[in-house]
Amino acid sequence: MKIKIGFGILVFFALMALVGPLLIGADPAATSEDGLQGPSAEHWLGTTQTGQDILTQIVYGARISMGVGVLSAVIANLLAILVGLVGGYFGGAVDEVLSVLTNIFLVLPALPLIIVLAGYLPQRGVGSVAVVIAVTGWAWGARVLRAQTLSVRRRDFVQAARASGEGPLRIIFFEIMPVLLPVIATSFLATVVAAILAEAGLSFLGLADLSTVSWGSMLYFAQNGQALLIGAWWWFIPPGLCIALIGTGLALVNFGIDEIANPRLRTVKVKVRKART
Repeated sequence: MKIKIGFGILVFFALMALVGPLLIGADPAATSEDGLQGPSAEHWLGTTQTGQDILTQIVYGARISMGVGVLSAVIANLLAILVGLVGGYFGGAVDEVLSVLTNIFLVLPALPLIIVLAGYLPQRGVGSVAVVIAVTGWAWGARVLRAQTLSVRRRDFVQAARASGEGPLRIIFFEIMPVLLPVIATSFLATVVAAILAEAGLSFLGLADLSTVSWGSMLYFAQNGQALLIGAWWWFIPPGLCIALIGTGLALVNFGIDEIANPRLRTVKVKVRKART
């Protein structure tokens, strides 16, 4: 049930990001004389201080915010897979070096590091922001994958692959990694949530590319326009609600995958059902 609800939320926002701009067709940066108008038949979610349509910005912002989240998660998980699986499989000096590197990034405060790195970016486009977020967000996934790889490498099918003469890279990516796909999937979804929140935080602080419309940049301009003080709730609630909803959807899918992949959670769930009956 959790996966269905979460997947439904994600499909809705994915369609909004992919198809929504084609259906609306308006310019999210276009201004008008209808400044600070509440929701109406003409502007379903109201307008900003300069007359920009909030609904149009929400739809276009979904593409940027979700794009940064997915791109960051892809880069971060590639780094986590490479470091975690290679270190866990080879062990010894290789594992020690990669573990030290992982621990360094684990102890570094993520948000201040993101702010510092973003402040020195020559260009603050979607790709640059995604890389910064990914560089600061791969370590936890690498630590989990390393621990799982240390356990899996001792199993019989891995020993059989070694005995048959398969190379280390083939064993890592074709024997061990498929077993860890549920762990990789949960790490990916968690990273998407963190990346969307990080992008919103950077935009809110004015450290991202404010010329592109995202949910974070909408919050930035709403804060600068004192939307809360003047009671323009339609300016800041929709982007904040979108961030909360997509985070909820990703979390529900993540919890559902965890229940399917973790036998202990399934056992506890069955016991609870039996106790109720």
